[in-house]
Amino acid sequence: MIRRAALAALTLTTLAAGLSGCGYGLVGRTSSLPPDIHSIYIEPLGNKTLREQIDQEFTRAITDEFIRRQRYTVVNSLAEADAVLVGEVTNFAVRPVGFNSEEGRGSEYEIQVMASMEFRRTDRPEILWKQPYYQFRENYTFDTSAAFTNQEDQAVIEVADEFAQTLVIDILEGF
Repeated sequence: MIRRAALAALTLTTLAAGLSGCGYGLVGRTSSLPPDIHSIYIEPLGNKTLREQIDQEFTRAITDEFIRRQRYTVVNSLAEADAVLVGEVTNFAVRPVGFNSEEGRGSEYEIQVMASMEFRRTDRPEILWKQPYYQFRENYTFDTSAAFTNQEDQAVIEVADEFAQTLVIDILEGF
């Protein structure tokens, strides 16, 4: 019995050592950014949509996500930064994908956001990550008895937070 436990422990240790040498790591712990990048400036996003203040909500969410990860210092000016994130929200759409069977009103909606994003160095013209058609979609269930606009505002906040999480992971891991 002791031999089986020892063999199992040895197998797991060998497997873990092998995987760590193959570039595997915990999500959120790796970075494909150059090691000399320590500070980031997040330029306020532009807004090419008809949805007011979406640029502000997404800028806030991206800034909060970089701060939450505590790997890079988010600075207040371009002059202090090693890298800068620039972009604009180019499309925002909300469409019903599920309906209330009693009234035929929308009860589930898909929120789609498209943005053009670029992460580059500040000391020389080098793009570290770029995605001109960055797309994010999420479905949300809405209470058909409540006002739609209030629920949409809350959904935008949640979408911005999830968009920011995905964006920061993509930037840090080079996807």
